Amino acid sequence: MAAIRNAENRSSRQTDDLGAAARAHLIQPWPVAGEIGAETRGGIVAGEGIYVTDLEGRRLIDGPAGMWCTNAGHACEPIARTLYDQGMALSYNSPWYTMSEPSVRLSQRLAAHSPADLGHVFYTTGGSSAVETALRFMQFSNNVQGRPEKKKVVARQGGYHGSTYLSASLNGRPRDHDWMDSASGMVIKLSCPNPFRRPAGQSVEAFCDGLVAEFRQVIETEGAERIGAFIAEPIMASGGVIVPPPGYLARMRDLCRQNDILFIADEVVTAFGRLGHVFASEAVFGIEPDMITFAKGVTSGYFPLGGVMISDALLETLRRSNHADAMFAHGLTYSSHPIGCAVAETNLDLLEGGLLAHAREIAPYFQAQLKTLEDLPLVGEVRGLGLMACVECVADRESNNPLALDLEVGKRIDAHCQRLGLLVRPLIHMCVMSPPLTITRSQIDDLVSILRKGISLTQDELAREGLWKG
Repeated sequence: MAAIRNAENRSSRQTDDLGAAARAHLIQPWPVAGEIGAETRGGIVAGEGIYVTDLEGRRLIDGPAGMWCTNAGHACEPIARTLYDQGMALSYNSPWYTMSEPSVRLSQRLAAHSPADLGHVFYTTGGSSAVETALRFMQFSNNVQGRPEKKKVVARQGGYHGSTYLSASLNGRPRDHDWMDSASGMVIKLSCPNPFRRPAGQSVEAFCDGLVAEFRQVIETEGAERIGAFIAEPIMASGGVIVPPPGYLARMRDLCRQNDILFIADEVVTAFGRLGHVFASEAVFGIEPDMITFAKGVTSGYFPLGGVMISDALLETLRRSNHADAMFAHGLTYSSHPIGCAVAETNLDLLEGGLLAHAREIAPYFQAQLKTLEDLPLVGEVRGLGLMACVECVADRESNNPLALDLEVGKRIDAHCQRLGLLVRPLIHMCVMSPPLTITRSQIDDLVSILRKGISLTQDELAREGLWKG
């Protein structure tokens, strides 16, 4: 509370000084060239529960939960206490030569929650490095098995998998590749499984059939002997919370199994309660992947940690190979970090202790209340699952065309909402909501009410500027 009071008393001079220092010295993530190293962004100085406080002292609902990650909420005392206690007990150990109790205990607990035989975990520092690890493991495994040509990765348009060189190469959003190099030769992109964008008049079932047929055709054309893995977010998060057609993931998994292609479920967003379970692959979508990547909610954002759950069968295949001396020469200074693993254990205590059950109980209300926004003319669709949702704005409901709109419409809505007390995750013409799992019904009502006002104000603004006819 002291931090909040300090924020409320912060002078405009202090705010200006902070902005000037940021422009002079701080390079923000994902900048544009014209502002790189010379920009300032909205400042957040405190957080409590589902709320954050900005530099002006405004208390805002944290609609995106940071970056899909503050699942247990801000200022969670048990997690904060663990950070201190573990730091005083053991702040670091080298994973090259030693191991820590927290990393071993957490591994046991994660294995108990994992589907099928995903009984081992390799720890990383976040989601990008988790995906990078999964890809490098696939490459290593095929090299050891004498299949050096089996390396291509199948991903999807609209997907997002990270910012490292290999993980970013998988991304299916055009703007991610406009000015950045990538290992594009190793990646095959399938169509985005977005039912909202299916051809006019086509049923969802037929749409799903087409997606599966496309993958089958790619396997036949490329050759299964050249494809090492298929990677998929169970729900495309940064692509706009794309929930695939029913049965899609299971059918894609079957094709992978039939053709000896590893199925990597990228659960960086969907794990640790976002869909009401520690892992969603089996519990929600009925699939048993070969690997699961995770990060974000594993520590509720209190410490950078990620990892890859790996099938016991894959490890056993390597142990039985004729190359016992082949080294998986991959690791990070902060792999298996004792503080991160200890924090993740406490976070898991909270999830198992009631937060998962609360998320499952509150999710239908969250989705239903957000769905009411579809009565606004600017809104084309509200979609989601669990405690993640997207409001997609369109120029008109007949074409569902977003391109005729001001492409900054998401930012416009976010700006209005911030003045009203809500942070939004703007994605061009879309607004993403993924609040902390601790959110209550009355807080959902507040969130939806503010979002409705923000969209309505944006409608009026666009109409006045002649950018939207309504």
